[in-house]
Amino acid sequence: MSEDYRSMWESLGLDLTAHDALLGVLGTFYRDIYLTRKNRPEGMGYFDFVMSEVHGLRIKELLEEKVAGRKIIGSYCVFVPEEIVLAANATLVGLCSGADFAVEEVEKVLPRNTCALIKSSFGFKLGKVCPYLEAADMIVGENTCDGKKKAYESLDALVSNLYVMDIPQVKSEKGRELLKAEFWRFKEAAEALTGVTIDTERLKQGIRTVNAKRRALHRLTALRAADPAPISGLDALLASQVSFYDNPQRFTDAVNKVCDELEKRIAEKEGVFAPNTPRVVVSGCPMAVPSWKIPWIIETSGAVIVGEESCVGERGIRNLTDDAGQSVEALMEAIVDRYFKIDCAIFTPNPDRLAHIEEMVRAYKADGVIHYGLLFCQPYLMESIPVAKALEDKGIPILRIDSDYSMEDVGQLKTRIEAFVEMLR
Repeated sequence: MSEDYRSMWESLGLDLTAHDALLGVLGTFYRDIYLTRKNRPEGMGYFDFVMSEVHGLRIKELLEEKVAGRKIIGSYCVFVPEEIVLAANATLVGLCSGADFAVEEVEKVLPRNTCALIKSSFGFKLGKVCPYLEAADMIVGENTCDGKKKAYESLDALVSNLYVMDIPQVKSEKGRELLKAEFWRFKEAAEALTGVTIDTERLKQGIRTVNAKRRALHRLTALRAADPAPISGLDALLASQVSFYDNPQRFTDAVNKVCDELEKRIAEKEGVFAPNTPRVVVSGCPMAVPSWKIPWIIETSGAVIVGEESCVGERGIRNLTDDAGQSVEALMEAIVDRYFKIDCAIFTPNPDRLAHIEEMVRAYKADGVIHYGLLFCQPYLMESIPVAKALEDKGIPILRIDSDYSMEDVGQLKTRIEAFVEMLR
């Protein structure tokens, strides 16, 4: 990286030695996972570039936005409405997680058996290696699970700009009222942060920008139903991961260009895997950068991933927000309606998620499901058992995997996944 970037990282208070080590490991892992694969769509070159500059050029762009008066809002969850952030003349970015870092320091403030994702996010803060976190003018936490709820109390002592949003746990009228009240409160907080009053036109434009991004990703997911698969699950996952960091308009254009290329591949019956390769849907916990371990094992074990039922997947982009309203109140109602449909495992009961998994199996002609649970993630681990039973009762093969971000269990996981794929044949 250039000295300009090093000065930038230093200005954000990053530990340059630790950050260099992180980028070295990330770069090596990315090269081994992605850049050695054959027959990737040419359009994926854009996403390779984004990943090479994810802590460089993209951070420089965000800091330039800040100099120009725009605020940066960081979040950990798809429940934070980007439509409202954009309407307030701010930029929403995903915050770092997806890898183990500064574990010893983390376990001084969190229990050892805390969810791997929560520990990861703390590790990036305590290790001083996440420029997105340090550049953010507001950090939005959300009370989805009990682990996050209590962890944000500890995070509040480590940052000066934490905003916590409450999330309902039951899909009821009272639950919707809570989400509505929290979204209005967040709108007021965003306005106070930016000094911008969100009016009807600003909110409409925010909705349209985010909907365009979701439509591009919908287009990409639909093309994955083809056999042979025109794109690997790893590349499709990468596009979803980049959506949390990139400029939304630029990202939308890049995804649509990849889709143009995939449509030509499908017409020519060209794929990244042979026809009739076993097809799987991965369901469960989110996979933030650089959480590529499970998909990599699956796609080097004789299967292709044709869909992700996760927050970094269809759960995060599944529904559009209605932009027909002619007032801020009507548009805010539409935003609440859209986000209340998210079928996160925090909800009880949660039949919508099971229906969504079954729908994806049919839509993408999947032969089976691999359910991925992060260690100590109670909502998804608890839900994995009834989900597995329901799928088995309907004749849908499923493999349950519980893991974390370490590479210590790769051999064991590969053995189990290879056996599952062989069964699917």
